[in-house]
Amino acid sequence: MNAIARIFASPLARRLAKEAGLDLAALSGTGPHGRIVERDVKAALASGGARKAPAVQPAAPLAEAPSAATTKKFYAIDSYEEVPHDSMRKAIARRLTESIQTVPHFYLDIDCEIDALLRLREDFNAAAPKGADGAPEWKTSVNDYIVKALALALQRVPEANVTFTPDAMLKHKASDIGVAVAIPGGLITPIIRNAQAKSVREISDEIRELAGRARERKLKPQEYEGGVSAVSNLGMYGIRNFSAVINPPQSTILAVGKGEPRMVVKNGAPAVATIMSVTLSCDHRAVDGALGAELLAAFKTLIEQPMGLFA
Repeated sequence: MNAIARIFASPLARRLAKEAGLDLAALSGTGPHGRIVERDVKAALASGGARKAPAVQPAAPLAEAPSAATTKKFYAIDSYEEVPHDSMRKAIARRLTESIQTVPHFYLDIDCEIDALLRLREDFNAAAPKGADGAPEWKTSVNDYIVKALALALQRVPEANVTFTPDAMLKHKASDIGVAVAIPGGLITPIIRNAQAKSVREISDEIRELAGRARERKLKPQEYEGGVSAVSNLGMYGIRNFSAVINPPQSTILAVGKGEPRMVVKNGAPAVATIMSVTLSCDHRAVDGALGAELLAAFKTLIEQPMGLFA
């Protein structure tokens, strides 16, 4: 590899050349050991013989997906049915393409033992009184506890409860957590506001109500825009682990896999425990590796010691 020649010039000469748009490499220095000094820059300006500094090339545009015509040419005309995109699918495609191209993602994963959480959930649901129709007044899911744990973890690690902007970092007081909901034709993420201050039962009721209105396409923009983090849970589909794409302006998203019996080592001996794998996607502009690991450790502690969710 060829070395780049170093240009020797005084600080004043560099400043004058920069202000005038001159290329120092085009000048001959008359200072000690050929150093370019103030008089050399002024002489070049007077003669008009120095080249202008090369303009900075604009950044390459973001890659675009192949056109419909380009893609369709690979398939026989009668081998598919063409279903036009609705506005939701177009919005999802646009936002997630923007996210993966402009947000520097990195991923952290960890295993959580959830046997204590499952016992607590079972006891909590069993304590629900019966209504007039004989149905229990509440029934919480594991996902409700996960949302609560992430909200509290962000309070314990407030440096991760942030949003990146080009001018400043927004440090949030509340933990507003999105919950990914699959609906016909796409995906939407309604926001549980102030999740850290709500009980698991309140979170459960709110998720159920928002998800129902999401499937009916009745959510208002303020109910799914914003937030600082989100939970995407595919465990009910048998997915063990995966990585989710961050939904801007959020800085993180937690991808949750299924809980399943696995062999672990306890006190030096093999044992069976129910393990749930989670993966945290982070926006590296807002949350670096050590901070993301600290947030994930706080989440793991709350999930494995779930009485902390009720403190």
